[in-house]
Amino acid sequence: HVNLVDSGGGLVQAGASLRLSCVVSGVIFSAYDFGWFRQVPGREREFVAGIGKTGDIVHYSDSVKGRFTISRDDAKNTVELQMESLKPEDTAIYYCGAPAGDCKTWRCFSQARLYDDWGQGTQVAVSP
Repeated sequence: HVNLVDSGGGLVQAGASLRLSCVVSGVIFSAYDFGWFRQVPGREREFVAGIGKTGDIVHYSDSVKGRFTISRDDAKNTVELQMESLKPEDTAIYYCGAPAGDCKTWRCFSQARLYDDWGQGTQVAVSP
């Protein structure tokens, strides 16, 4: 069982930046791929970004590509999401997750149903 704790959300104005963190415990961090998703009430959880075990494989949704950067720090067992040029439509609860198996493709990282474990979520709100 992968334990994930999300943090770093907040209320910001459009154009601002935020950095989300996901601290992982209970497993060998380097053995896992990770992803960030977001969700607004009444809608399905939406893929944001994913990163492979070595950090060489990264994928992003089209809506965040060029503005968000996912990274991992194996020394700190942490996955981070640097968010730049935030827009009101980025407002959501953001969740870090660990897919159950190996992921290499965008298709694998982007399917929430393949993720067994999730953080508790961190709220991001972007005002116009």
